[in-house]
Amino acid sequence: MDRGLRDRVEQALTSVIDPETGRDLVAMGLIYGIRTEGGLAEVEMTTTTRGCPLSEMLRLGAEAAVAGVPGVARAEVRLTWDPPWTPERMRPL
Repeated sequence: MDRGLRDRVEQALTSVIDPETGRDLVAMGLIYGIRTEGGLAEVEMTTTTRGCPLSEMLRLGAEAAVAGVPGVARAEVRLTWDPPWTPERMRPL
């Protein structure tokens, strides 16, 4: 895994804002995993609830942000709800 690329992917994800809270995906604790190998960046993320009407918008926003990172040839963002998100995952302000 390219640690520098992984860090740039995580930084890019901070540009995607949850419109309900005004906080970015990383600060919200919605990013469960980032894996980079070669030019592939895979992100596993969640939303605050399984039925969140913004799930696909947030996923697509994350995918676009990651795809724009230099060194990423292909971005894949997958939604999961296991384990369910809880407010304890949020980073302190």
